Amino acid sequence: QVQLVESGGGLVQPGGSLRLSCTFSGNIFSRYAMGWYRQAPGKQRELVATITRGGSTNYADSVKGRFTISRDNAKNMVYLQMNSLKPDDTAVYFCNARFATSDYWGQGTQVTVSS
Repeated sequence: QVQLVESGGGLVQPGGSLRLSCTFSGNIFSRYAMGWYRQAPGKQRELVATITRGGSTNYADSVKGRFTISRDNAKNMVYLQMNSLKPDDTAVYFCNARFATSDYWGQGTQVTVSS
């Protein structure tokens, strides 16, 4: 069974940076497309960024140029580097793993952008 554990969230001032990490276990990491999603209070969960098995990336328009998704297949890890953070980035951030019909989620990590 795949397990995903996020870390790296916290409180940061506007304009600051955070790096989220997601640890993958329970299967062969390199098979999976990985992604980061977020959910703000009262809103639906939305895509932030995805990375394919081959390393191709996709970003939501709202984070392009500020966030970078990456993966380390040797460490079974996926990362989200977040720069120039804005109050609108405040949300719970979830790690996602997908392969064929399998779809897994982590528990989420809170990111709060506030002065």
